[in-house]
Amino acid sequence: MEVMENGGGANMKGLLNKEMRHGRTAHNMSSSSLRKKSDLTLVSKISCGPLKDMLVNIQEVVLGTKLSILFPAVPIAIVAQCYGFGRPWVFALSLLGLTPLAERLSFLTEQIACYTGPTVGGLMNATCGNSTELIIAIFALSHNNIALVKYSLLGSVISNLLLVLGTSLFCGGLVNLRQEQKYDRRQADMNLLMLFVALHCHLLPMLFHYAGASEGVTAESSLQLSRAASIIMVIAYFAYLVFQLWTHRTLFEDHDQNEEEGDSDSDEAVIGFWSGCVWLVGITVIIAVLSEYVVETIQDASNSWGISVSFLSIILLPIVGNAAEHAGAIIFAFKNKLDISLGVCLGSATQISMFVVPLCVIVAWILGIQMDLTFNLLETGSLALAIITTAFTLQDGTSHYMKGLVLFLCYIIIGACFFVQRTSSDQINASSIMLKSAREEVFRA
Repeated sequence: MEVMENGGGANMKGLLNKEMRHGRTAHNMSSSSLRKKSDLTLVSKISCGPLKDMLVNIQEVVLGTKLSILFPAVPIAIVAQCYGFGRPWVFALSLLGLTPLAERLSFLTEQIACYTGPTVGGLMNATCGNSTELIIAIFALSHNNIALVKYSLLGSVISNLLLVLGTSLFCGGLVNLRQEQKYDRRQADMNLLMLFVALHCHLLPMLFHYAGASEGVTAESSLQLSRAASIIMVIAYFAYLVFQLWTHRTLFEDHDQNEEEGDSDSDEAVIGFWSGCVWLVGITVIIAVLSEYVVETIQDASNSWGISVSFLSIILLPIVGNAAEHAGAIIFAFKNKLDISLGVCLGSATQISMFVVPLCVIVAWILGIQMDLTFNLLETGSLALAIITTAFTLQDGTSHYMKGLVLFLCYIIIGACFFVQRTSSDQINASSIMLKSAREEVFRA
């Protein structure tokens, strides 16, 4: 492992920093707000080169975040699982462990992007921003727990649109009461347009349950439509990446250039390319292990705590799993940089709805699992209301604390709805069956 040398010259260093900033997304800029500069005074006194490099990497990766206090939850969760401790405790510890790991995954992706250039780096940042949700979804699919996949991804979208965005606008509005907060509507409009495309792809398969002639024909038609729509959504998302990273890149960059010169230090690579790759693989493996624990123990946690699986999946998982990213969005709102906050919230919601969800449908198709885009009426209605409310909130290009408060209260209402819904994972389709029976009775009448 090697640390990046500092002797490349001031001009080359400045060029590298400038190019790297072009490859960064709001997701990475948000996560960087929780990073802290490591003190390498003691490590620099070590004469052994390999040992010194290893300690530098450990200090930068493990201790280079304000969330490092949560890292002990990772080994404790593994020990608890291996020695058969209470499964609800394994679930809670795994969630806590995923919080700093998700932020470190974003950090390592950005470190590797330093060496790959702005285009490849931006592509990596745009496609790996929600890796934690994707890994959890893949493990849930491997356990044939389709309900958990749908619930967790739906919760991530709703959380980004209402909770994170609402809290950001509310806190930013209170701190900046005496000045008008503005943002670039063009970026927000593009993300909202993509979210409406995703909503269409969720609504149409669900309508087959009301328009179909029989249950068998309806299920088959909905599945085929979902798979076709998923392919179209993935194509649309890659077209969106071309739009974001190449043709209209300036729309998605922070236009506030009044930063201090010292802030550019955060853009420098602090670990080597191959070191970053090794750490990236290692942390991805650990995230995969904890994700499997979450999938295996969520039902036990639900039974032990008396909380429905839908609430744990839609409300708790997204809050804990994306805590670092969400905190960063709020911090930038405090600094009156709403373009970055909007980029975090809307960009993450777009990536999940237009890439992660359809990718899960395609992966399930390959594995022979019949997963479609059909959510129950309550979940689809919640998604539609979240997107529509957010679109109306962001239509004028300005913000104040009242807008944030309204979005936050809408999230509280949705959270309360799923809290009182006592639906276990094996009863997920009960409501849809009741709706079908009611529809058939109406037709017979």
